[in-house]
Amino acid sequence: MKIPLSYSFRSLWTRKLTTFLTIAGVALVSFVFTAVLMLANGVKNTMVATGSADNAIVLRKSAESETLSIITFDEADVIGTQPEIAIGNDGKPLMTKEVLTLINLKKHGAQPNDLSNVTVRGVTPDGILLRPQVKLTSGRMFNFGSSELIVGNEIADRFDGMGIGNTIKFAGRTWKIVGHFDAGRSGFASDIWGDANQILQAFNRQAYSSIVMRLKSPKDFAALKARFEADPRLNNLKIEPEKQFYAEQSQTLANFIRILGIVITVIFSFGAMVGAMITMYAAVANRTVEIGTLRALGFHRRSVLGAFLIESLFIALLGAGIGLLAASTLSLLTISTTDFASFSEIAFGFTMTGPIIISTFLFAAVMGFIGGFLPSFRAARLDIVNALRSA
Repeated sequence: MKIPLSYSFRSLWTRKLTTFLTIAGVALVSFVFTAVLMLANGVKNTMVATGSADNAIVLRKSAESETLSIITFDEADVIGTQPEIAIGNDGKPLMTKEVLTLINLKKHGAQPNDLSNVTVRGVTPDGILLRPQVKLTSGRMFNFGSSELIVGNEIADRFDGMGIGNTIKFAGRTWKIVGHFDAGRSGFASDIWGDANQILQAFNRQAYSSIVMRLKSPKDFAALKARFEADPRLNNLKIEPEKQFYAEQSQTLANFIRILGIVITVIFSFGAMVGAMITMYAAVANRTVEIGTLRALGFHRRSVLGAFLIESLFIALLGAGIGLLAASTLSLLTISTTDFASFSEIAFGFTMTGPIIISTFLFAAVMGFIGGFLPSFRAARLDIVNALRSA
């Protein structure tokens, strides 16, 4: 005979305090678990959104990021002759030769000597066209050929002196901030942009950091890559789809957050499982006569086992639902940290997805099963006569 589910659910409310505390414990663990996955996913989504499926990026083979890459002027000229590159309205290849460097700025509220690395990206006019997600939100675009800059909204919001009209000094020059831009939650939101040629001159650099190009068709990438590998003048360079490159950039940081967070969550989960075990042992102790009566009425041991396991799983899943609901509010927040690949400031948000929701419920179910199995097994093994005598 099967025990009605309503019996298991009604039994939970006879021990309101212990049930509530167990649900709270599972909810806390589920919140941490979900937040970690959302954070890692937010890093990945931010970096992936930085790239475009129509673009390819070129860097030095040995370089792990744009800031460490070097592309000579001669190599850049050769790249510009590739037939797979789309042609712009001016009849020239649609590509941007860019230079990246890092400067130190102070965050709001930080100590004067507590500075963070911020990326300064030198772009060309085509660099603006290749990044349609970048939109000016206030001020104006910088004038090419001048010491003017536009600042990503994440940098403008978090660092001192980033207002329009302010000036900052680096590379022996004074640069004027003339605009702020939004980059649609991509990594560009953590950049400062200026004229590539002016930044090259200011830093006395004789090479670009990266080259980004728009392909005539994404299907042309294989042919372009083969052409690169066959050209001895480009042997020291590598070419990747831009979206793939930025996705790879996110892996180190995302994996670090995910692994560290899951280790901490697993440690916390032991407390939640102990709480579930205590709750279910209390349920067994308080309902010994009920269990004996059920067994005397013909209910099988497996039915009793299943009834108590269902109670434990219900507590765990309810806690997971509360934890997920609380974690979903984190999607309104944006935080920043240092990108391990470029060693520069990057801002990103928490991103909830379907797989994260499923993973949280599965994790909670495992906690509920482990925490409830031993008490449930004990309930199922109770002797009928002894259980009835305890009345």
